[in-house]
Amino acid sequence: MPEVTLGIIPGAGGTQRLPRLAGPKTALDMITSGRFVPATEAQDAGIIDELIEGDLLAGALAFAERLVADSAPVRRVRDMEIDGTAFPESFFDKYRQSIARRTRGLNAPECAIQAVEAACRVPFEEGEVLERRLFQECMQSSESAALRHLFFAEREVTKIPDIPRDTLTRPISSVAVIGAGTMGGGIAMCFANAGIPVTVLENDEPALERGLALVQANYERSAAKGRLSPEKAAERFGLIRGTLQYEDLAQVDLVIEAVFEDMAVKKEVFAQLDATCKAECILATNTSTLDIDEIATATSRPEAVIGTHFFSPANIMRLLEVVRAERTAKDVIATCMKLAKRIRKVPVLARVCYGFIGNRMLHGYLKASRQLAYEGASPLEIDRALYEFGMAMGPYAMSDLAGLDIDYRIRQTRTDLSEQERVDNVIDPLVELGRLGQKTGRGFYVYEKGSRTPTPDPEVHTLIRKEAERLGIAQRQIDAEEIVSRCIRPLVEEGQRILDEGIALRPGDVDVVWVCGYGFPRHRGGPMHYAEHSADF
Repeated sequence: MPEVTLGIIPGAGGTQRLPRLAGPKTALDMITSGRFVPATEAQDAGIIDELIEGDLLAGALAFAERLVADSAPVRRVRDMEIDGTAFPESFFDKYRQSIARRTRGLNAPECAIQAVEAACRVPFEEGEVLERRLFQECMQSSESAALRHLFFAEREVTKIPDIPRDTLTRPISSVAVIGAGTMGGGIAMCFANAGIPVTVLENDEPALERGLALVQANYERSAAKGRLSPEKAAERFGLIRGTLQYEDLAQVDLVIEAVFEDMAVKKEVFAQLDATCKAECILATNTSTLDIDEIATATSRPEAVIGTHFFSPANIMRLLEVVRAERTAKDVIATCMKLAKRIRKVPVLARVCYGFIGNRMLHGYLKASRQLAYEGASPLEIDRALYEFGMAMGPYAMSDLAGLDIDYRIRQTRTDLSEQERVDNVIDPLVELGRLGQKTGRGFYVYEKGSRTPTPDPEVHTLIRKEAERLGIAQRQIDAEEIVSRCIRPLVEEGQRILDEGIALRPGDVDVVWVCGYGFPRHRGGPMHYAEHSADF
């Protein structure tokens, strides 16, 4: 029952029949999530009667013949009855509460609950009438239009006009990752999860051990939560091995560099890879901002150099920005786009510019949020307004999660910025005080030990107020509507410039980047779709 992923509910009596077969709880779990159910689970739930091993036709005929021989009565699902007293109103209210966080901002799940509740309360024919009305309501909604747009946009991103679909790709049977930090470890997990052996290279033994220990802990945590069997977790971790020697990467098919965001460091790594790796190996960088054309100059094979920008945490986030440098070969691009699907990522092709698609757009979004704070909106008010709009988290909470030192260090190394642009008079003092975000327990917010819940900090408010006074900005009350409008508008404007410059191929590609990588609400379709259908633009 995947309809909810398109902003609609099952039709043709689906919301009335499934509860009669499997019970309202199972029906609601399936319909409100769109989750695919394995055949064995479906049989246990009463949705199907028989599983056939071997030849399907022969097994189905044997099943039918057995029913005839047993004079089995015809079962009409519509005639099955549900004991409504077993599912009082409180059951459905509690169910709403249980999925409220997961379905925030969505209307289709609520319509599904109403339809399933009708299956428990009224005759089948009346339930069908309600289902049809709710289906039509959902189909005509902006939510469904946005979700249908994304459905097609996510399938369109792999179509590259100058690269034929039958382009021969390079075989990828082994991968290396340079750097065993949080990002490098997450990238290694992506490939191990797809059954691809990974070699992780670090400079020294302690760093390598820390990185591998973190990966092992991630797998053990997944096993403890029941997401993986202990055997499967051990099998995946077993595909990852560490090394301190570049020579151990000589025969891999793809190397992904995930070291510190510094051009000199990256060029040194790529020169070493160029000297070590076999001729057919693809050399990829996980840089989020740097010029990949310049990185490629450190090698004798710029046609093999490409950007593969994973998003943190890399083993969870669906987006992969595949960045095409000036001389990247078409088969290298095709290989990386194909490989992204194999490791269950949504790839979006970008050309080289500062920040590519996502981070380039992020700059204006964060700048707007800072200006709003100077004018009087607190970080909590800004974050709350954007969370209510549907963002996964607001800009200040997001900065704390990523680490304030990341932005700080990137600005310090950028040669294209003026001295004034290189300074952020709010973030920089926080970083210099050791307030780096969640990882240190203090950033824009304060975090209790072991908690990710942000608590506002008067010290930060004082810092922002003093900076506003220095800039001569008067503070005032700012409502949520203005906050959302002023933060989303720069996203859209920068997105349009990116399209005009040919950095992204299509508006839908921009939308996929921001929905899959930055938590833009799916039910709004991404910033470009939202702008196209919003009265504010």
